Amino acid sequence: MHRTTRTILVTAAAATVLAGGAALATPGEDGADRPVTGDALARASEAALASTGGGTVTGTEVGDEDSYYEIEVTLDDGRQVDVQLDASFSVVDTMADHEETGSATG
Repeated sequence: MHRTTRTILVTAAAATVLAGGAALATPGEDGADRPVTGDALARASEAALASTGGGTVTGTEVGDEDSYYEIEVTLDDGRQVDVQLDASFSVVDTMADHEETGSATG
């Protein structure tokens, strides 16, 4: 992905958080999930999008049960991928997200 495209995507994700935050928060069953914000959002989004080769950040979570950060990316073909990052923004796992299948949201 070109640096310009990545910068635009990360900036758009950050603007979404500043505009309301909830668009990138994905509440869990206990409602305790916290969205990634600020500089961490920009760094985590950049790492996740580099890992997936593009797409749009559509959800974030700090303190996910699988990693420090979870970044949900919707790929251009509509598939969703959860990118798991450690506290240093290194990718530790990437998996298809099947939770949205059949959902009216997303």
